[in-house]
Amino acid sequence: MTATAPRPALLIIDMQEDFVLPRGPLFVAGAPATVPALRRLLDLGRARGWAVFHVVREHAPGGADAEITRRGLFADGGGFCLPGSPGARIVEPLRPLPGEERVVKKRFSAFFGTGLHARLTALGVDTVVIGGTQYPNCIRATATDALALDYRVVVVTDCCSAASDAVAQANVADMRAMGLTCVPLAGLPAALGG
Repeated sequence: MTATAPRPALLIIDMQEDFVLPRGPLFVAGAPATVPALRRLLDLGRARGWAVFHVVREHAPGGADAEITRRGLFADGGGFCLPGSPGARIVEPLRPLPGEERVVKKRFSAFFGTGLHARLTALGVDTVVIGGTQYPNCIRATATDALALDYRVVVVTDCCSAASDAVAQANVADMRAMGLTCVPLAGLPAALGG
């Protein structure tokens, strides 16, 4: 019996100015270095005709829709990823093309409280390829929720970031222990079977 070829979708997570640029209130130290690799991943997904989803955070002023642990960041008119703000923009090299989908989330997982699962199901997707920021929060939550929903999950390690290499490596080790595939971009074709 021949294995069915995977039907992947690419999820680019939270590559917004508030997380990627040093002036951002939730700057992730490892994020800027991943932008070139993420661009190559995005180009690969586009060239192969994968569905591309740009998953982003957006929160209301005041932060009532943010995690309880982050609501304090909205005190005194602060906040992050406010709709229409520069911080909510996807960084220039990774901006969506026409026809690529944008998923707005309020929590760590791209699946929690969004229509992502329904959209992937409608497209016949069985595999999610994940890149973005950051490992211990949104990458890991999205990957584990995808696994719980029976998707094959591939986390592209040099296309993901964390505050430090130690945090990144610990999360990769944990995700591998859960059975998630974690490979660098160079290993992605083999991980997908070709």
